[in-house]
This record gives sequence, structure tokens and C-alpha cells, in this order.
Amino acid sequence: MVSETLKKQIDRFLLAFGFSLMFGIMILGQDFRQAVGEAVGVLMDPVLALVGAENFHLVLLAMAAITAIYASLIQKYTIDWELMRNTQERMKVFQKEFREAQLSQNTYMLKKLEDQRKEMMDDQMKMSKQQFKPMAYISILSLPLFMWAYYYISGHGSATMLFPFWGEQLLTDKAFGPFQYWIYWYFISSLGVSQIIRKVLNIGGV
Repeated sequence: MVSETLKKQIDRFLLAFGFSLMFGIMILGQDFRQAVGEAVGVLMDPVLALVGAENFHLVLLAMAAITAIYASLIQKYTIDWELMRNTQERMKVFQKEFREAQLSQNTYMLKKLEDQRKEMMDDQMKMSKQQFKPMAYISILSLPLFMWAYYYISGHGSATMLFPFWGEQLLTDKAFGPFQYWIYWYFISSLGVSQIIRKVLNIGGV
């Protein structure tokens, strides 16, 4: 009983902490984001000093890999993937039957499908809640690391990286629209590692 109560308290604390980070970064503005980045710098600056500032892109790669693995594990054990797969399959069948009933003007079938729609909306609401919770857990690690990288690179604009086809580029230059090269590299690395981990762990497969 004590361990279960403690587990719930830790869970509530982590959720509150994660959501506080998310809303703080969105609402409290630059000062809060910089404070988070500087706090994480206490741990990350010595790591970067060890590997060398010229290897900042490798630090980004390691960060992206760590956060991708962490996020994938969180999603694996907090989301009911069986419910998600079943709901997606039911939605496909429902949409097909609904279109057919509309085309044939089958009022009886339309009424029956409307009743099913209410049940499916409940399942979709459960899915949304399950997906919302992992976001808080993931933000505990990913947002502070991202804020550190953002404020470090803002103050060290001379960092470069050699990209295929593009050649050597300043990481602070813009790659696409408002996205700088370092952000592009970070998300591409994270996406690649995430796809591998999700495949290995069979996360989200239908």
C-alpha cells in the first residue's frame, strides 16, 4: 500500500514537473528558457569541453539519440498500443461503412453507425489522454537539453558541420525557413534513432 501510494505521488510530481516545463517555456518567455538552458549547462558544458566545441554536432547526435530512446521507452510503457491499433482498425471500417450508407441513403444503417460513432469517440478520447501523458514525461529530459543546446549555439555562432550536398555550413545559419542547421541535424538524428528503436521494440506497429 505504501509503495503504491509513493508511486502515485512520484507520478503526480513528474507529470506536474513535465507540464510546468512545457507551459513555462511557452508562456514565461525567453528569461525562463535561458534559465533552464543555463541550469542544464552546469552538466553539459563540462561534457562539451571534454569532447571539444568543434564536435558540437556529435554532442547533438548523442542528445538526439538519448532523447529518442527515452521517448520511445516512455511511449512503449505508457500507451495502450492494442487499444490504439483496434481503434484505428475500427475507424477504417466505420468510415468505409459510413460512406457506403451515405451513398445508398440507408437511413437505418446511418442511425446505427451514429450510435457506433459515440463509442468510438470515447475510445479516441482515451487514446488522446494516453498520448498526452507521455508528453509530460518526455519533456522532463528533452526540453532542458534542447534549451541548453539553443542557448549554447546562440553564443557560439562559429560552430560548423559538413552536410551531404550542402557542404560545410554554420550551424546557426538557416536551413529551411526559420529552422537553423543545428535544429535540422538534431531532429533528423532523433527521427532516425527513433525509427530504429520503435522497430526494435515494436512500438506503434499496426
